[in-house]
Amino acid sequence: MASAVRRRRAEEKFRIHEDVPSTEDTQVNDESMADEQEEYEDDEEDHHGEGDDQQSEASEGSADEAVDTNVQIDMEKLQDSFPGFRHKYRLIKRIGEGTFSTVYKAEDLQYDHYDNTWDVEKENEKWSTPPLTFPPTSFRTMEEAAVEQGRRRALRAEHQRRRKPKFVAIKKIYVTSSPHRILNELELLHDLRNCPSVCPLITAFRSTDQVIAILPYFRHADFREYYRNMSPTDTAIYLRSLFTALSAVHAQGILHRDIKPTNFLYDPPTRRGVLVDFGLAEREGVDSKPCLCHDDPSVRKTRLRNALHNSAAPKAGYPKNDTRPSRRANRAGTRGFRAPEVLFKCTEQTTKIDIWSVGVILLTIMSRRFPFFNSADDVEAMIEIATIFGQKRMRAAGQLHGCMFETNIPTIGAAGFSLERIILWSTCRVETGERLSDDERVALDFLNRCLELDPSRRISADEALDHEFLRMGMDVHESMELGEEDEMDILKV
Repeated sequence: MASAVRRRRAEEKFRIHEDVPSTEDTQVNDESMADEQEEYEDDEEDHHGEGDDQQSEASEGSADEAVDTNVQIDMEKLQDSFPGFRHKYRLIKRIGEGTFSTVYKAEDLQYDHYDNTWDVEKENEKWSTPPLTFPPTSFRTMEEAAVEQGRRRALRAEHQRRRKPKFVAIKKIYVTSSPHRILNELELLHDLRNCPSVCPLITAFRSTDQVIAILPYFRHADFREYYRNMSPTDTAIYLRSLFTALSAVHAQGILHRDIKPTNFLYDPPTRRGVLVDFGLAEREGVDSKPCLCHDDPSVRKTRLRNALHNSAAPKAGYPKNDTRPSRRANRAGTRGFRAPEVLFKCTEQTTKIDIWSVGVILLTIMSRRFPFFNSADDVEAMIEIATIFGQKRMRAAGQLHGCMFETNIPTIGAAGFSLERIILWSTCRVETGERLSDDERVALDFLNRCLELDPSRRISADEALDHEFLRMGMDVHESMELGEEDEMDILKV
């Protein structure tokens, strides 16, 4: 199975810090004079070209004054739950809340103590060699050396106070989550630490039954604020970043299971995106059982024909006394973004369920409607999909997983509607007779590849990166790099 093939190496076993209460106060380590030079340069940059960014971060940093009282109480409880927490982080505000966790924005007071290769902004900062440090014997007296040392310490303290703050996201995982779920998420984040466009795990702490994960804080915008104004090129760049992350995740045999706009933090000005929240993620093949969708088509048709022959004509509604054995499968995900095989309770789900979710995001952008699907349960979700694809295709999709799809809802036609017609209708172009542009037609072809009801025919993340649509808007340098990689692959073969 895929899980056995991609088993993690023993020497890379993930461990969680366990904080033990201590009465010792945390002391700030002495820094080299390089920090002084760095802080001077940070201050210079703040006054030359980064004023807007600094102002926004300063306003965010002062946002704790307007924090809700209940949130402030929760933040105080969190800080008191972990010994030494206040010496490491300063909570600012709550930035997210879900079923299994709450996420806070915090200032990292010990930023230099960790591996910060994830910090893309750090690469753009100016660095220089530290000034020479003189031993005490270079001064005429030891008193002069002590005075100089004190002056340098005071200068470092002042620069530290004025230094541009570094932020992290602190994810507090609820105690109601099972220990297996918590460990699984942390292990997956640890395994994906070097993957592009994937949020890495900085560290994690446990105190009694409380667990927190320290993650990078990435500047991003609300999807609802920019998706209506995205051009086909903007959309291609957005999805290329998302598929870059999915390609790395799927290469390790991991299903994210919760792809949606709020789990892909995208910053339109920099055109950078990061995939987050692996709380529902799992390795491919875990707890899976064989499903008809992976059988040979001839075998599947034979089994379905026998099943139909031995069963009575299906009737609308639910059986009053259903004696059939229950079918169990993982149906985790966010409503409106779950693939049809998840709704049909496929027992052998693959990474293709994430591709469907990306297709829903693309449909949302092209139709300018969010959320596009808004069902309350699995039945409504299936009806929404059937309204678009029609009874005939939904019936075939159900048979892939050994299910029968029957409905007497008059609004669900036999053939359904094309995605092009839905996009034209939702953008009010049917009445005017306006057609899709050439770029939109390329995007439409890509959309059809993502929203394929048959998971075996659905495009993969690697195939998506090679599609014409995702190559749209690439600069010359990036295109040349991809061309060189393709040439090297051919030479290797």
